[in-house]
Amino acid sequence: MLASLAGKTVIVTGASRGIGRGIARRFGAAGLNVLVVSRNQSDADQVAAEIGDHASGFRADVSQAEDCHAMAAAAVARYGQINVLCANAGIFPGVKLADMTAADFDHVIASNLRSTFLSVSAVIPAMTKAGSGRIILTSSITGPITGYPGWAHYGASKAGQLGFMRTAAIELAPRNITVNAVLPGNIFTEGLADVGADYIAKMADSIPQKRLGTPEDIANAALFFASEEAAYITGQALSVDGGQVLPESLGALEAMA
Repeated sequence: MLASLAGKTVIVTGASRGIGRGIARRFGAAGLNVLVVSRNQSDADQVAAEIGDHASGFRADVSQAEDCHAMAAAAVARYGQINVLCANAGIFPGVKLADMTAADFDHVIASNLRSTFLSVSAVIPAMTKAGSGRIILTSSITGPITGYPGWAHYGASKAGQLGFMRTAAIELAPRNITVNAVLPGNIFTEGLADVGADYIAKMADSIPQKRLGTPEDIANAALFFASEEAAYITGQALSVDGGQVLPESLGALEAMA
């Protein structure tokens, strides 16, 4: 059993829906104070209300430095300290390379990778003051391990997060701050609600466990990285994908029968 994290404070970016919402709710259930961060205040407030009195919403565009500093200041003002950052904010618009513009590429890099750097930078002073900290990045199997047509910019941003993570982990280790990443595979979120059962079944067929993951699957991994038990783990990337990256081909899955 993990030691209690109750009373500590976590910032979760991109927390209004999907994986971010799942992370925020899971940390709230574990008794942490949760700053729910979204670009939309009402969406952030709604998730905070789902968690309870020890959560509150905050509007920020974490690709902007001033918003990230305001986010960190709000967490300290409301809860006294920052113990955990879950840098989860990200976008994944699909566009093939032949059609991708520099603006398309820059927008995804800013939303996914620049936001990681800015969010982490903003919480370092408070974590240093607290004497320790946990930083958990939401990366992806796409980019670091796999590729998918239309997501060259997304894959670059997610692979970039891991490069950032490794050096950040070295630099922040003397401050007793760990930096790790969770790499989700195919996760069932609101974004898949309208694609249809056949499409979801086809996605599940490529996964050895024969199911899509849930936001809670990712949230549980993030909660472990935030725990005292994970204090000696830093600079590591954990795939949470039901074994999706393991088969060398669809034939490997067919051979399971």
